[in-house]
Amino acid sequence: MISFILGTTAELIKIAPVFHAISERGTKPQIWFTAQHVDHVAETLADLQLPEPSVWLVPKEQAQHIERPAQVPGWAATVMKNAWSRRHELKAILKDDGRPPLVLVHGDTFTTPYGAFIGKRILRARVGHIEAGARSGSLLSPLPEELNRKLAAKIVDLHFAPTAKEVNNLRNARGAVIGTGANTAIDAMRLAIDAEPTFDLPEEFGLATLHRFELVSRKDKYTEALELLKKASEKMPILYLAGPPEQERIRQYGLGHLFDGERLIIKPKLRYLAFLPIMARAKFVVTDSGGLQAECNYLGVPCAIHRERTEDNHGGNTTLLLTGMDGGKLQGFLENYESYRRPSKMDDFHPSKIVVDTLSQMGFC
Repeated sequence: MISFILGTTAELIKIAPVFHAISERGTKPQIWFTAQHVDHVAETLADLQLPEPSVWLVPKEQAQHIERPAQVPGWAATVMKNAWSRRHELKAILKDDGRPPLVLVHGDTFTTPYGAFIGKRILRARVGHIEAGARSGSLLSPLPEELNRKLAAKIVDLHFAPTAKEVNNLRNARGAVIGTGANTAIDAMRLAIDAEPTFDLPEEFGLATLHRFELVSRKDKYTEALELLKKASEKMPILYLAGPPEQERIRQYGLGHLFDGERLIIKPKLRYLAFLPIMARAKFVVTDSGGLQAECNYLGVPCAIHRERTEDNHGGNTTLLLTGMDGGKLQGFLENYESYRRPSKMDDFHPSKIVVDTLSQMGFC
């Protein structure tokens, strides 16, 4: 039996096409949830037609959304305690259908290495890592993602790496490395990009999402970025999607005057499947998200990544510019974003099929 040990809405989104492809082969995988994220989980499951988690590694009634580093040790201890106390039950579930037991983890969240450890050391199962092998070259940036990826790589047996770059990063890793050609996000995107947006949009617009602590906690850098967006909005409206933490920083820093409702427009952060149709229609994207850069590159949409480091490819064959959190580079992108436009790659890759074909060949599904 195959279980996905996951903890965030982003992980649910990116494994959804893999989960459904496994199900279509006649195997019934399960989701075991660590509740690293709690907000919008029910809506995300419904949007993606995924079942409720079969196992909660943090009791559902105790689950709290992890927002601060100080919450992580207590959460991690609860996950491990529950995995250990339920180990016999979980082992029996994994052996229920007579196939070799397999645990799948995804990406680079805290759940990634913890899930890999639970699968390998506590449950004695084989472990596969989807979206494996990304490296920024610095343990401190992005933190903790780089550390999570490296820890997981020392545990897992099957590394599903999106591109040749990630395959090369894993050349000395234990276990088997399988190139999938792209991130499974491209398969998840196909579920939603043609849907109608949930609110009216300008005829042409740019899109911005800036939310990482390393940016919004620095008043000078966050102010600089929003002021550059405000200036660029004089030529084209820009939609800025902000969650409660960013909205609080805007109030705290006295930046509310930058948003006028017509040129620089602030809206609440959206669930992923509601966000995708808007991103697909944007003329450009400014983000500090680690995930959106992949989506933009697949769609061919120009994208500035406003952070110091990232693990993805950038350069002439992509739509992406890494600004290094340099205001001058961000301004240059906003003035010349069309030079980063590329043809869509949406029909070029089907990574979830490669993952599931591999698992089928190995007898897991």
